[in-house]
Amino acid sequence: MAVPATLEVINLGQQDYQASWQAMTDFTNQRTPETPDQLWLVEHPPVFTQGQAGKAEHLLFPGEIPVVQTDRGGQVTYHGPGQLVAYPLLDLRRLNIGVRELVTRIEQTIIATLAYYSIESAAKADAPGVYVNGDKIASLGLRVRRGCSFHGLALNVAMDLAPFQRINPCGYQGLAMTQMSDLLPNPPALADVQTQLVAEFARKLGYETCTMRAN
Repeated sequence: MAVPATLEVINLGQQDYQASWQAMTDFTNQRTPETPDQLWLVEHPPVFTQGQAGKAEHLLFPGEIPVVQTDRGGQVTYHGPGQLVAYPLLDLRRLNIGVRELVTRIEQTIIATLAYYSIESAAKADAPGVYVNGDKIASLGLRVRRGCSFHGLALNVAMDLAPFQRINPCGYQGLAMTQMSDLLPNPPALADVQTQLVAEFARKLGYETCTMRAN
């Protein structure tokens, strides 16, 4: 089956994590083989999220920041203002790709986005995500149900990284985190990075056009 020509991009603005999670779950459960693929863009208020494999010992001292147990893959991570979160809601059977290939293409999307801003980054075969000189700048955590993906990626643009010190990010003790604003003398606005990431994502997944709207 041919790849659908259009990707619908929806900017949710700032939204509570649990509201986004419920909405993407509902979308995935209700979609049909004709439902267009969507990419949701969002910023979350401070929250720690545990993946299905998450272990309690990796939550060191969450303090006042809420912890949400989710159904995505991976271990614990942090979301907060100034972080670009994107949720690819895709029919993988229609795209004729598996989850491993999707992870690779998402990583390639992030690497290409960072390269646009002259940041050299790389993926690691044994630890999903994107890294700059060994420091993690983007995290991935996906779920696939009935051949359709939800949850997604988080790219650190210009945020308070301190809460990452309250956890072992992605289950790795002492893993250093970084962000675009620490690597560039004149960091771009989050909205600009969103635009670039959408363009790269559409290119890597083979969509011909994107339609964009605010929720």
